[in-house]
Amino acid sequence: MSFCEHCEGQRFDRAQVLRVLRRTRRGLLRQQQVTKAEDVMALVINAVRTLEVPHLELVDDQDLTDEVIH
Repeated sequence: MSFCEHCEGQRFDRAQVLRVLRRTRRGLLRQQQVTKAEDVMALVINAVRTLEVPHLELVDDQDLTDEVIH
């Protein structure tokens, strides 16, 4: 059993986003200063924008011989 490329890509993208969000949170905690929510959200959005998200081509389901989770 495996994941289709689309779902596997989404799992990878989600993991990337979570890593950058955790890294951003740690940086904010180290600053130990009160920050407005608007500033935090801008920082997070900019952090996620730096990610390089690959484009995945869809595979024709008829070409697959193994069970695929979608």
